[in-house]
Amino acid sequence: MKALLSIDHPAWAHQFRHIVAAVNARGGQVMTLAVEKDGDTELLRQYGIPYVLSARSTGKNIVEKGLLFLGLCVEHSWRALRFRPDVLIGRASPMMAVAAWVSRRPHLVFEDTEVSKFSLRICRRLSTRILTPRTFLTDLGPRQVRLDTYKELFYLHPSVFTPDRQALRDCGFDPDEPYVLVRFVAWNASHDIGRRGLDDAGKVALVRRLEAYARVYVSAEGELPAQLEANRLRTPFHMAHHVLAFARLVFSEGATMASEAAVLGTHALYVNTIVSGTTREQSERYGLLYNFNEGGDRYERAAAQAEALLRQSDLEQQGQAKREKLLAEKVDINQYYLDEMDRLAKAGRKRA
Repeated sequence: MKALLSIDHPAWAHQFRHIVAAVNARGGQVMTLAVEKDGDTELLRQYGIPYVLSARSTGKNIVEKGLLFLGLCVEHSWRALRFRPDVLIGRASPMMAVAAWVSRRPHLVFEDTEVSKFSLRICRRLSTRILTPRTFLTDLGPRQVRLDTYKELFYLHPSVFTPDRQALRDCGFDPDEPYVLVRFVAWNASHDIGRRGLDDAGKVALVRRLEAYARVYVSAEGELPAQLEANRLRTPFHMAHHVLAFARLVFSEGATMASEAAVLGTHALYVNTIVSGTTREQSERYGLLYNFNEGGDRYERAAAQAEALLRQSDLEQQGQAKREKLLAEKVDINQYYLDEMDRLAKAGRKRA
């Protein structure tokens, strides 16, 4: 089998690394097209996945993003016509959907981000199959298949990932010291237009408040205030999930990291006005995640909830018990995705 994959975000590199490895192990070939964002190409290198660099940025504003979309539609289509894959795979990339339509090849998508409205508008018309979590809040029509799973299980299911304390020690990180991980996003994604988070003073105040309970590490997409440089998480990109697994608590502006923490059994606070079906279920059904999506005081309420959780001496044990319930109810998505790739590759675009 030959597959064409696009990587436009670090989470996509995590999500599809085991799919790439499985295809290669079966004697197949995956061509990976990468758009540089927040260290995704560094992750691909660390995972040993060769890639073609399609663009050095995802664009900083709506004009840049529009021009990049047009350019990447042409570039991805040209790659597809030359490579002649059996199937195009990945997240809801509108450029890949166009490339699949141009090359007359099937396009298999897994998507869990409801606010990616432009991407989904293109994919629901041009992609062959769109897999989503059962809890996905948007109806994408007859090409959508709902599964009882999360995208994070592509790379954090126990079948493919085991948290490793020694691996963290080997890179100079102490996993045995109680710590909290705080994640600040850059607010420059297409779905972040018009949204913003804490200013520098607010970031410093939040970290200092949480330091009363544990050491605080900060993961940030953009620049940090100078006062927080000593708190910056400096482990390699590919060790981030080991850090999440042993944290007492995660406070995140990004849905992906909050959801990753929940899947690993670490309680998380998600502070962002974007609502997703995944984070809603992880809150309401499993009690592993706390959503703060509304109100100008959402950061204050989240910080108060963080303090309440950190006062609980058995917080980690509670998290692992809740994780067992979650895993028992979810599909191990990698094998399902591979089977669907095989089916679409054999059926082709017209009969899929």
